[in-house]
Amino acid sequence: MQQKKFWFTLSAILAVLGVALMLPASAEAISKYKVLYTFTGGGDGGDPEDNKLIFDAAGNLYGTAVGGGAHENGAVFELTPNSDGSWTESVLYSFAGGTDASSVRAGVTFDVSGNLYGTSVSGGDHGAGTVFKLSHNSDGSWSESVIYSFSGGSDGAVAVGGVVFDAAGALYGTTGQGGAQGHGVVFKLTENSDGSWTESVLHTFTGKDGGYPDHGNLVFDSAGGLYGTTSGFGASSPGTVFKLTPNGDGSWKEKVLHYFTGGKDGATPESTLIFDQAGALYGTAAEGGSGGFGVVFKLTPNADGTWTEHVLHTFRGGTDGALPLAGVVFDTAGNLYGTTYKGGFGQCNGMFGGPGCGTVFKLTPNSKGGWTGTVLHRFHAKPNANPYSQLIFDGVGNLYGASSADGASSSHGGVFEITP
Repeated sequence: MQQKKFWFTLSAILAVLGVALMLPASAEAISKYKVLYTFTGGGDGGDPEDNKLIFDAAGNLYGTAVGGGAHENGAVFELTPNSDGSWTESVLYSFAGGTDASSVRAGVTFDVSGNLYGTSVSGGDHGAGTVFKLSHNSDGSWSESVIYSFSGGSDGAVAVGGVVFDAAGALYGTTGQGGAQGHGVVFKLTENSDGSWTESVLHTFTGKDGGYPDHGNLVFDSAGGLYGTTSGFGASSPGTVFKLTPNGDGSWKEKVLHYFTGGKDGATPESTLIFDQAGALYGTAAEGGSGGFGVVFKLTPNADGTWTEHVLHTFRGGTDGALPLAGVVFDTAGNLYGTTYKGGFGQCNGMFGGPGCGTVFKLTPNSKGGWTGTVLHRFHAKPNANPYSQLIFDGVGNLYGASSADGASSSHGGVFEITP
């Protein structure tokens, strides 16, 4: 499998991080941090790397683990709250590998009937990844089926990001590789009357218009347009934000809203985007910025159809945080919350190396028109470190997320709650 290259080399990141750790920290808020569940890496799953958790109507949490499970190919799990404040984990399905899904890195999403859908990086009929469905049975059990296996050719390969539904029940997502140019695709899956699904490729990335759409999910606007990010593939192409607009004949037109330069505006965006009420887009770029440790950005639409990027926060790489891989989320007051995979405290190996075990941060708009950064939590070490997932809120304002592992063989990540 071709590995995506980050805009900064690992040696450069380590060199600058060593200096950045000595810089003054951002303001730190008093918040309550609680571990809801710690994975063992066995039958219960392990390493919930980069998925966004979701709630059902009863307050149960659902997510995926890339490792562990009965067959050591990952699992879909549920966390149920108990009356004493603890949570109980149950595995809904363990992936078998082979023609089944394997290496499930994105989260899952519900349909209107309560079934779950997700993607896998590998497995399937051709070993190039799948889209799968978990059907909720009347007895409380779940049955899994692979509804599409990527061939690795023009239809795409390596589905790292998740899927989203449109109003008609069709699924949309991206693959990080494959396509006619090898740079990934945007796809649509439509269910047929016999229960099978048909894939159509809405856009094939060429490299010039972006390439390697990675972990983030697509998002719809109110007019049916699709938005997403491509992470790029090195210094010559450090990523884009794009929009797909449906045409009347069923085809789609792609437009790049922002080309990242790899400088102060950021590089390597991997996050799911979000809208504010005025139609502006918000997201993170994992690298770039004045220190090279990533940014939180805003894209504002202009009257002439162009978009203008504004950097809301630049990470310094020390206790402030570094490598924001996941997207941000709004609270009801208009503050933004997110995670960084590195920075903070501790010596965690993680997936990408470098000092720090990650942070949870908050950005608050200030009277000067800028944003003030606050660190809500700094991860220290195993068993919960290096958060890779986008945060979500419950109904009373608590934040939830998943952390991966710190690189130790005995560390397999967990699910946490933060009360801001």
